[in-house]
Amino acid sequence: MLRQRVITATLLVSVLLVVLLVLPAWCWVALVTGVLLIAGDEWGRLAGYSGLGRALFCGALAAGCAAIYWWVQGTDPARVFIQSLPGMLLYGAAAAFWLAVAPGWLAQRWRVRDGLLMAAVGCVVLLPFWHALVYLRPTPGRLLVAMGAVWMADTAAYFVGRRFGRRKLALDISPGKTWEGVWGAFAVAPLYWIAASMLLPELSAHRLSALGWIALMTLLSIVGDLFESWMKRGVGVKDSGRLLPGHGGMLDRVDSLTATLPFAALYFAYLVNGTR
Repeated sequence: MLRQRVITATLLVSVLLVVLLVLPAWCWVALVTGVLLIAGDEWGRLAGYSGLGRALFCGALAAGCAAIYWWVQGTDPARVFIQSLPGMLLYGAAAAFWLAVAPGWLAQRWRVRDGLLMAAVGCVVLLPFWHALVYLRPTPGRLLVAMGAVWMADTAAYFVGRRFGRRKLALDISPGKTWEGVWGAFAVAPLYWIAASMLLPELSAHRLSALGWIALMTLLSIVGDLFESWMKRGVGVKDSGRLLPGHGGMLDRVDSLTATLPFAALYFAYLVNGTR
């Protein structure tokens, strides 16, 4: 299983780097929109939608993407949107969800069956994730550092948990996760910050905020992972899909990124760019 996961992850990262660094911008937008719609279809399955319901939900996501571009109609629509009123509302909803609602949802073990509510939650989870990917594309170093923080946290938690894990983090949500794995992820965060600040010098100019941001990314990556695991528990499935060998579905691969990338976009848009 580990070998299959590594092979799949290597292929995914290779495709991501080629599209991000080599191909025109529209190819990146097409790629991340495809990721969004696949993840949206899997979200619909976990929410219990029929085939028509999943199609309507994916249509709503696509309409949301189109509305963002229609709203600004500028040469740099992604950058303009994040600082517009609709952008602040969308990102504010995402921040409120991941910082307050999702932790409470997990703590109370809520099982939501309302289709409209799950559609609204799905839009709050997936649309800011999509926009953050589009917004950060012109500065690939920032995007890769943000994604790297999540990947490093996940990798550290996996290997430390396997080697030293004894105390279960949330047995009825994700039996494989341990508190030792969580501490391993947070132990790696400062080391990752040192490496990231060498690759992205602007982080060195914001030492405390950058370190706090990476710690927040580590925490939210765990919350995002647990939230999707709880959704899967609700319908009795192990994976959100079968698209990616060794990883399951697209939502399984991007669950932590849905919780973290909006905060990466906000950090660079307001705390880094805002101080220049």
